[in-house]
Amino acid sequence: MEKDKENLKRTVREVFEAFDSAEESKKSLNVEEVGVINYVGTDIVRARGLKEATFAELIELPGGNKGIAFDLGTEEISVVALDKTELVNAGDSLKRTGRVIDVPVGEAIKGRIMDPLGRPLDNKGDISGEEKLPIERPCPAIMDRAPVKTPLLTGIQAIDALIPIGRGQRELIIGDRQIGKTAIALDTIINQKGKDVFCIYCAIGKKASSVSKLIEDLQEHGAMEYTSVVVSTGEDTAGLRWVAPYAATSMGEFFMEKGRDVLIVYDDLTRHAWAYRELSLLMRRPPAREAYPGDIFYIHSRLLERATHLKKEKGGGSLTALPIIETQAENIAAYIPTNLISITDGQIYLSPGLFQQGVLPAIDIGKSVSRVGGKTQFPSYRDISGDLKLSYSQFKELEAFARFGTQVEEQTRKTIERGRRVQEVLKQKQYGPIPVDEQIAVLLAVTEGLLDEVPLEKISEAKENLRKLFREEKKEIAEKLRSGGELEEGDRESILKTVKKAVENLKEDAGEEQAPPEGPEEEK
Repeated sequence: MEKDKENLKRTVREVFEAFDSAEESKKSLNVEEVGVINYVGTDIVRARGLKEATFAELIELPGGNKGIAFDLGTEEISVVALDKTELVNAGDSLKRTGRVIDVPVGEAIKGRIMDPLGRPLDNKGDISGEEKLPIERPCPAIMDRAPVKTPLLTGIQAIDALIPIGRGQRELIIGDRQIGKTAIALDTIINQKGKDVFCIYCAIGKKASSVSKLIEDLQEHGAMEYTSVVVSTGEDTAGLRWVAPYAATSMGEFFMEKGRDVLIVYDDLTRHAWAYRELSLLMRRPPAREAYPGDIFYIHSRLLERATHLKKEKGGGSLTALPIIETQAENIAAYIPTNLISITDGQIYLSPGLFQQGVLPAIDIGKSVSRVGGKTQFPSYRDISGDLKLSYSQFKELEAFARFGTQVEEQTRKTIERGRRVQEVLKQKQYGPIPVDEQIAVLLAVTEGLLDEVPLEKISEAKENLRKLFREEKKEIAEKLRSGGELEEGDRESILKTVKKAVENLKEDAGEEQAPPEGPEEEK
């Protein structure tokens, strides 16, 4: 019996040694496995002869083009072309590379504009990263993750106060076309200046002109110093659009594993889903609900699960994801939106109705949520956000009555007036992020009712007066709030005194405007 075991071990060892020897011989002789293309279609190629190709392996096509092994059959394989296939013809040869698709990572990508393969698009020379990482990587294990507790401040009052985002969170930005989804993401990137957060903006299937304008805005506000832009436009192949978010995530993971905080924006995953559906249908995979393939949920879940906050033992870095998704006619119950809502840790919903009313950013507080919530907020925010949410919620419920001219009691009228001022205060211009301390001062003013007597059309002026006065007179309190300190009673009283001073003249003006005319004027 023992003799048989020894013989078996010897035989197995000899087989492995022979295999290793054969592989070494191939390498030493520079043996390459070459196949022949027998079909060229839109963004895909079918070939025979590459029997040992592995899934997601990088394939070299004629003319220096690249592709990814996608479907592996017994007789032929299907390859997703990452470059245009005009120069590829049936009968041409293609070969394996023996490696999966990877991208350059490291400090060299900072401030650069590139495609998903790491090829430069900014005419600044090649990008030679410290190393390369595959675009598809396993997400961190549950035991390697730490709780999300540190806030990622956006500079947008409505988000920082009511829908807080933490470093390592996945917060979906959702809404119809052209109502400010990208604007929120850009404001968040611009607000990271000086906060040691590395940012990546990943454009998927957008117009080249739109991306150019966006990059100009980032450069104008000094954000490109700490930002990389990964671009796949609508003119690129479906394969390049499909790999774009995975490539951008690998670039961010390099910094996360070094202990850095990273913010990544996917704009947008609707077009990413379209690209994958296009490839799947070209590969003749059976469509499922709404003509999407059955694994459409998996392509987004395996992407977004890579966003996390690591334990200190694993580096302590974080990767915060802001995926953007487009709805049609406010239908958030469609297939792709519901998929993303279930994967992410909350959503910021933008309402076309608010956009048309001029409430910008058009964030619908009622439909927006952060499932991490107040755990990521500074204590000073938590002190005032509860009252703010209550005032705004009551206002939205009662607003319909006021529109129809319904007679309401005095307390209801006050609630509506307070809500209108809350809504006015939450309005904010693009590219104008507001620091934490100034946000808290303004929000405290409206929740304490000190803006109730200010005319609605002058709320914006009162807000700017308060911010300016607060910057000049309350530097110690401002520093304390920026560093995450609690809002003590003395600080609260001091801020309220500044508020009264800032709005005093506006109240008087309002009184003069509303004063009844004198007798002679009435006679005239």
